Amino acid sequence: MSNYVALKKMPQPQIGSLIRQLREEMQLTQEEFASDCGVVFSTVNRWEKGRVSPSPMALKLIQVKLEEIGERGGELLQKYGNKAPN
Repeated sequence: MSNYVALKKMPQPQIGSLIRQLREEMQLTQEEFASDCGVVFSTVNRWEKGRVSPSPMALKLIQVKLEEIGERGGELLQKYGNKAPN
């Protein structure tokens, strides 16, 4: 399964937790991560809090970021992709 498909199938709150940890691994603020993804700060905040899920375009950008951090990105995807929803 591609990273994009895994992300698309990932429910909240797992996707929010993954985004937060990815952002922290990249040492980015919510504002910086938002700018990189073409969204506003409040959107990233809502993703991380599990209120909304990212759009398909944002998921593709998140996939690119996961790939940028290499093996650690795959580990994050596996970690959050295997969690059962709360």
